Amino acid sequence: MSLHVEPAFSCSYNVSGIIVSTSTQARTSLRSAYVSLWESGELAGRVERALGTLRDCVLCPRDCHVNRLADKFAVCRSGRYVRVSSHFLHFGEEDCLRGTRGSGTIFFAGCNLRCVFCQNFEVSWQVEGEITSPAKFATMMLQLQQRGCHNINLVTPEHVVPQILEGLLTAVEGGLRLPLVYNTSAYDSLDSLKLMDGVVDIYMPDFKFWDPEMARRYLRAPNYSEAARRAIKEMHRQVGSLKLDEGGVALRGLLVRHLVMPGQIAGTREIMHWIAEELGPDTYVNIMPQYYPAGKVSDMEHAEINRGLTHEEFQQALQAACDAGLRRLDSRSALRAILC
Repeated sequence: MSLHVEPAFSCSYNVSGIIVSTSTQARTSLRSAYVSLWESGELAGRVERALGTLRDCVLCPRDCHVNRLADKFAVCRSGRYVRVSSHFLHFGEEDCLRGTRGSGTIFFAGCNLRCVFCQNFEVSWQVEGEITSPAKFATMMLQLQQRGCHNINLVTPEHVVPQILEGLLTAVEGGLRLPLVYNTSAYDSLDSLKLMDGVVDIYMPDFKFWDPEMARRYLRAPNYSEAARRAIKEMHRQVGSLKLDEGGVALRGLLVRHLVMPGQIAGTREIMHWIAEELGPDTYVNIMPQYYPAGKVSDMEHAEINRGLTHEEFQQALQAACDAGLRRLDSRSALRAILC
């Protein structure tokens, strides 16, 4: 396979078949989306409406209908307040997020999916984290901003959108101005995403599986693919294609991730075709090869994925993106295929 790669920080450097182009904009010409909502008073109103949805929770496609204001919960195991497992400057994200100063990452505990191969099993399944008040959550964001990071990266936010908005209001009043990254599995409801319209700067969904049976088996969510397609289209409607500043750091837009699975069980070819057809060939896509057995995967359970990814499988995934006509592949992913 012949590959062409253009790194995210350059528009002229080619390595050899997939072309990664960029769309740049001056950072001074754009400010974080939520600032205007705050100035108009809409952000405060949005918080009130969002908290009201916790009384009969349908914030994700599971539609559990539990009263989380009374600290009840279901699949996500999250009640009235968020649990935060960690917050730090992350230098392992995509180059366009980490830049030179890191991505200010906040990991929420709990999850509305049940990925049997979850690499954060203790956080997502066992909900290891500290119950965090809105004021403390706001302080975390402000501390990360003070440390110089490029953005605030909210990891696994699907089930805690009202609580995010509640903490954000306090943080903005305290001076938060960094772009917000919504780092999601894409198992989001449209109602939840509409609450974030005009709040999120960068959506980063991970489109995991195409086939409903595979999603049932490995995510315990047979409606995953349908929900993800609907959610990602709404994210794209809100923020459009990914725009970078002059230094290659993301300002606003959509970045789609996809984790390649052993045996091509994720439906990579179908997902890449859908992205190109529905979102456009200039959609920024990161095809990720870092699957390894974790969570509930073992020789006794889900043995068919109890192995790492082969080089050939990753090459096939990149070829699927190329065949679909996608032009903006994350440079580090494509370079791995060339160099390894």
